[in-house]
Amino acid sequence: MARRSIFNRLMKSTSNRNEKNEQQGASHPVITKSLDDNIQTIKHTLGNPTDLVVRELMIGGIEKRAAIIYISGITDEKMINSNILQAIQLNLKKFETNILEHIHNEVVAITDIERAETFDDVSVGILNGSSAFYLDGHKEVLLMGTSGGEDRSIGEPESETLIRGPRDGFVENIHTNMALVRRDIKDTNLRFKQHVVGKRSKQKVVVCYVEGIVNPELVDEINRRIESINIGYISDSSFVEQWIEDNIYSPFPQFIDTERPDMVSAAVTQGKIGIIVDGSPFALIAPMTFSDGLASPEDYTQRWMSATLIRILRYLAALIAVFLPGLYVALASFHPGMIPSTLAYSIAASREGVPFPSAIEAILMAVTFELLHEAGIRLPNVIGQTIGIVGGLVIGEAAVSAGIVSPVMVIVTALTAIASFSIPSYSMSIAFRSLRFAVLLAGGFLGLYGIILVFMMITIHLVNLKSIGMPYSTPLGPTFLKDLRDVLIRAPITRLKNRPAYMKTLDKVSKDTSVKQKKADK
Repeated sequence: MARRSIFNRLMKSTSNRNEKNEQQGASHPVITKSLDDNIQTIKHTLGNPTDLVVRELMIGGIEKRAAIIYISGITDEKMINSNILQAIQLNLKKFETNILEHIHNEVVAITDIERAETFDDVSVGILNGSSAFYLDGHKEVLLMGTSGGEDRSIGEPESETLIRGPRDGFVENIHTNMALVRRDIKDTNLRFKQHVVGKRSKQKVVVCYVEGIVNPELVDEINRRIESINIGYISDSSFVEQWIEDNIYSPFPQFIDTERPDMVSAAVTQGKIGIIVDGSPFALIAPMTFSDGLASPEDYTQRWMSATLIRILRYLAALIAVFLPGLYVALASFHPGMIPSTLAYSIAASREGVPFPSAIEAILMAVTFELLHEAGIRLPNVIGQTIGIVGGLVIGEAAVSAGIVSPVMVIVTALTAIASFSIPSYSMSIAFRSLRFAVLLAGGFLGLYGIILVFMMITIHLVNLKSIGMPYSTPLGPTFLKDLRDVLIRAPITRLKNRPAYMKTLDKVSKDTSVKQKKADK
């Protein structure tokens, strides 16, 4: 009874507190003409944080009190001192009327200035890095764009290194990322549609596309999905990706995630859409196809024959990463007659004295590899590389010497690991590594029949999977013959002048194609 009464009191006090908070939230205090009241209200609204700076000043000549409020760390204080405070003190002595108008139009040397009439707008602006300028006797507030602070400088992407290609990568500042895209696409039709997502974080999400190329229905669909996001906090673009993707239960990524501005620029000029999230160095590209997960920006910086050969090797690596361990287990356990006699004798000799079945042996090695891979990622770079190399050699050699696994299984695991690392997209590589365990279990229980069954299930899933409503298996199913020249084979650049037909773009031919070439194509 005592516990129940305590619980009831807690529930009642929580309910009363929630009702009080709702009443306070519904009141929506308005800006008054009293400078002191406005300062106290904004302090109360923001919880009077220690990093909130309130700088009061007396404007000379007109004997008016004013205040500028901002949060230290997310604003450019040099800009505030030189472009706002110093400019106001020097230039407002000659003005006695319409003070805010003169500040807005003539005095302050800041391009991004907005008027705010509610405390909600002022609070959101301050939290976004703007500075609020109050003038005693006025109910309007000027929000000045002074966002700044310490940012990471532009550097080479760590997760997408290339031999040949641009070296710049996205950072956590959304304005810098938008500028990087604009630097690549100097087109007046480039559009950035901004959304504010997150009830608490109020993160900026920008949809990037080229008007006149992209299908308008695709733009409307992505904007609709982003506006439907109902979440409190967003720290990375992966939150947006997981919220608006078509199938949340699929192991395959349905958006291309990249740190490279050139990939976003190339995609939007082909009729796709880029999504940039403030605070995340990874942008999203939609829609995505299966072939996009096995393509690399470096394919277009090499000669077409070399790029085609490398792409074929990637597709072969994808098959090895998914099916090689399961295929080995199925043949060694259920179908040894399908293995050449000499190789079968070698496998049998290497497995002599191994206490586990080949399926358990393969699972142990696969789990050990995944653990080494995760350890190498979490540790510092130098130590991580050492753990990955030395750990694999030591554990593999020790396991063979102890008779726990066979040497052939170590070779199979090593080939599978190398094949997994050959996939350009990390998200696609994770999908292949996950499917490897399903194929391995199917091969261990049902042999080749199980592997064929899993292969059929994967194929059916890929055919039914969609990315923003577009089939994931495009251009293979449904088939677009002209688009196949940039899937397994990368045709010469001169043969890739048309945009993908499956994107249903408004402009079918690339902008950089000459008029004579267009007439010749017709």
